[in-house]
Amino acid sequence: MEDMTEVECCEECSTSSSSPISHPTASPLTTPDLSDIGSDDGSEMEPLPSPLPLNTTTNRPNFETRPCQPLSVASNSFVLVIGGLGYIGSHTVLELLRAGHNVIVVDNLSNCYESVLRNINTLIEAHCQATNTTPPLLHFHRLDYRSRAMCLLLESYSDLVITIDTSGKQRMTYASRITGVIHFAAYKSVLDSIKRPLHYYQNNVCGLVALLQRLDAYGIHNFIFSSSATVYGTKANAGAPLREDDVVHDSSERASVTGLSCPYARTKYFAEAILADAAAANPAWRIVALRYFNPVGCDPSGLLGESPRGEATNLYPVLAQVLTGVRPSLDVFGIDWKTRDGTAIRDYIHVLDVARGHIAALSWNNSNHTIDYNDNDKPVGFRAFNLGSGSGTTVLEAVKSLEAAAKRSIPVRWAGRRPGDVGACVASTERAQRELGWSPRESVAQCAVDLWNFVRRTVR
Repeated sequence: MEDMTEVECCEECSTSSSSPISHPTASPLTTPDLSDIGSDDGSEMEPLPSPLPLNTTTNRPNFETRPCQPLSVASNSFVLVIGGLGYIGSHTVLELLRAGHNVIVVDNLSNCYESVLRNINTLIEAHCQATNTTPPLLHFHRLDYRSRAMCLLLESYSDLVITIDTSGKQRMTYASRITGVIHFAAYKSVLDSIKRPLHYYQNNVCGLVALLQRLDAYGIHNFIFSSSATVYGTKANAGAPLREDDVVHDSSERASVTGLSCPYARTKYFAEAILADAAAANPAWRIVALRYFNPVGCDPSGLLGESPRGEATNLYPVLAQVLTGVRPSLDVFGIDWKTRDGTAIRDYIHVLDVARGHIAALSWNNSNHTIDYNDNDKPVGFRAFNLGSGSGTTVLEAVKSLEAAAKRSIPVRWAGRRPGDVGACVASTERAQRELGWSPRESVAQCAVDLWNFVRRTVR
């Protein structure tokens, strides 16, 4: 099996971009391709598709607004989703729209396709027709989230307001219409991070720092971060469900972690530490890190799924490639683990459950609760939650689930264990259930059915 050395985690690998595209029923929206502006440090960016045209009149993004029915949130507010056309990002955007949120998508299409946007529009149009509601706004901006163009975008969704400080002086400040940010724009390949560590540190760590500074400047402090179960390191070998308190970021000894065996895992750990420090220094921040285990499946419609531009490495995408003939067989690493059938156990969770976890985290941040997990009851604005099923599935059970959904056999090739592999890795989801009110709804069998519904479109 591919990539079993690390706890698998699927997260968006694109670094963002866009042109606001509203619903198909509205006139088309356009923005410039701003990704060529580059990052502040002049670092090299991913190659991007051809640029979109500038608005020749204003030389700024041309945003369209249109009337809509009352939503569950203010009609002029937006949720910003960075990396929103990738696998998890696209499903999260869809669930946000279904919940009545206006959404801004930023993606540079480096690891996804613009056709995903059209599919999201198709699905939300059908949803709104079925529920007799007006679709929320969906704006798409094709740009790299590390570029200085992000400042232009954030300004475009902000209003200048006059406030009075404690000395009685008037001050001009920004009031943003962006009420929350979900950040998916990290590179995620374990093997690629070993080959190109600086590339990962620049995007996943330096890019995050620049983004936080920009959000802070515009008064945007509700932040949801896509983290990974890889932050647990060797604690995944303990054999017990992984709890959020197994890795914390404070001054106690509990903050230590070992076995972060690749640059990708270290970028996630460092990013969490940065977020925790930022929240501790500025009480305005409300930050949630969601530690993914193994998101799989797709929307039941079959219009959204996992189709990256790069090579698939996680188990279910590889299984899909075997079914479609892209690969001859599945390599299973290790058949002598102390598990039900000798193959390794992982925690697989439906991607729609993951998407719903982000919406629960946004709502939790907006509820003005007091976050508090330190031994001395010191309130802090950073909190981590596992997003997993809470139960384990062996490799062979995963194979059988997809065989049952596709009614086809999947050839496997038995191989020995690889260095660093672990026998079982499962999430504890008690904290998310207790505090977010979130729990997974879908089964592994449903994950397989929905995945096959997406994959069979490519099968001759």
